[in-house]
Amino acid sequence: MKKTMAAAVLGAMALSLAACGGNGDDKLAKNVEKAYDNRADAMEQAADNMKDQAKQIRKSGEQQADAIDDADVNAAAMTDAQKTALMNGTEKLR
Repeated sequence: MKKTMAAAVLGAMALSLAACGGNGDDKLAKNVEKAYDNRADAMEQAADNMKDQAKQIRKSGEQQADAIDDADVNAAAMTDAQKTALMNGTEKLR
């Protein structure tokens, strides 16, 4: 009788451990999910930063174009290297 009762108790304990994730997989799963969330948050922040940089680049391009128009630059007299430098932003109109 004692052996039967002990076997029943051990069986019940084994079932309860299996049902509640007794292998620690619940904690691991939460840690994995949190790690992925953190990476996604970092990517979203980087994307926001890139949007701000893109706005600034557009603004700089508009300002440079306005400066060229206002100066009435003789584009025909410029070398290809000078034009390329203006387009790449490595040189500003003086």
